[in-house]
Amino acid sequence: MKITSLAFENGEMIPKKYGRDFENVNPPLRIEDVPEEAVSLVLTMDDPDIPEAVGIPVWDHWVVFNLSPNVCDIPEHWSVEGIRGKGTRGELGYGGPRPPDKEHRYFFTVYAIDILLDLSEGATKVECIDAMADHVLEKAELMGRFAPTVSL
Repeated sequence: MKITSLAFENGEMIPKKYGRDFENVNPPLRIEDVPEEAVSLVLTMDDPDIPEAVGIPVWDHWVVFNLSPNVCDIPEHWSVEGIRGKGTRGELGYGGPRPPDKEHRYFFTVYAIDILLDLSEGATKVECIDAMADHVLEKAELMGRFAPTVSL
C-alpha cells in the first residue's frame, strides 16, 4: 500500500497553504494498492516533534476512520467520506501544521483494516488505534515538513 500527494514529495516541505494560519485545508492525497481484503481505512496526520513542554508525545492533526477501501483520491479541502475523529485541539476535521518552535515533521498514515471500527464521530486517534489492534492488514506513511511562518 502507498500514500502520496501531488502537493509535496515524501520528506519535502508541505506548502504553506495547508498550514493552520493559511488556508488550513488538507493537501490532496492518493492511496494506492489497498489490500483486497480490506474492509475499511483509517487516515491520520500527526506531529511527533511537539515540544516536551506540552506534555504529550504526539500532536494529532487529523483523524478519519471507516473510510471505504475504494477511496483512492482525496482532493484538497476534502468533504470527508468516513467518520471524523477528534484531534488534539478537540476539533473534528483537518487541522493544519503550525509548529511553535522549529521545523516539524508531519506524518500522514493510512491503515487498511479488516473491520469497521465501532466508534462514534469524535473518537481520538488513540481510541482508533486501540480498536483496530490485531486488525491492521497494511499501513503506509507520507511525511512532510513544515516550518514556523513567523519569526520566533
